[in-house]
Amino acid sequence: MKVNILALDGVFDTGLATVLDVFTTANELAGMLSLDVAPFEAKLTGVRKRVRTSQGLSVPVASSPDAGKPDWIVVPAIGEKMPDGLQFALQRRDVAEAAACLRAQSVRGVRIAAACIGTFVLAESGLLDHQHATTTWWLASLFRQRYPCVKLDESRMLVSSGAFVTAGAALSHIDMALLLVRQASPELAALVAKYLIVDSRPSQSAYVITDHLSHSDPTVERFERWARGRLADGFSLDEAAAAAGTSKRTLARRMQQVLGKTPLSYFQDLRVERAVHLLKTSDKSLEQIATLVGYAEGVTLRALLRQRLGRGVRELRMVD
Repeated sequence: MKVNILALDGVFDTGLATVLDVFTTANELAGMLSLDVAPFEAKLTGVRKRVRTSQGLSVPVASSPDAGKPDWIVVPAIGEKMPDGLQFALQRRDVAEAAACLRAQSVRGVRIAAACIGTFVLAESGLLDHQHATTTWWLASLFRQRYPCVKLDESRMLVSSGAFVTAGAALSHIDMALLLVRQASPELAALVAKYLIVDSRPSQSAYVITDHLSHSDPTVERFERWARGRLADGFSLDEAAAAAGTSKRTLARRMQQVLGKTPLSYFQDLRVERAVHLLKTSDKSLEQIATLVGYAEGVTLRALLRQRLGRGVRELRMVD
């Protein structure tokens, strides 16, 4: 399998190193265990002859047009973690050139994977329009507003859609690289995961801080303040719209545009967030916590936590 890793200036050091380490480890284990798997040919490419990583390291790269036709192109994150800096970075000439390169290679049948903030670079190409995708959870609001044609599900760690794979937050680079190894050999991918001590992380939901996602729109912020003050009392769309200073229709539209959720769904997210916080930081019983977040019975809350987060109460209490 030929994999071109497209590194842009300011590439996220951990993401770049992780992707390379997964493929190197896969080659070493395949040779050591005499597995009948062709080696992974990972090549660093770019739209410049040399790039600097986010930490200032100089990395030589091959020019993308000179790198031939790979099976996959992998786009690691760039090291811009906040919305303002990222939006400025996405206006750079090298990002536009990278997007053009991705479009050209996609036409040739090359498959493309992107992780974390690298998903923004892929989305800039337009290739993700009308595809399902994920991105790093804390920038989901910006992603949704910037690329409204992408079917975003920020709760998932990995999403495959057509010829594209997208991965969530920073350490999802390893999940993405393992998925590519799995294309060649599920057995080898499992061995690499065990060697690197990588657990299965199908969802980002357990890590998402909903408060962080909401702070990009005044209407959503006002709704959030109202919701947090009455989690134990139940939901009323009429009262929510009045508190947000808008109509029910406008509130629903803004919530969908910013968070991809209905007001009720976000209200339930806040209940889950509060419940998880209380489970981790207090010695209150499940029944007491259920009452505090508006559920009549602990069993209802238990089922909701399992459904939303894929974890039981005991597991959540043990997580630091």
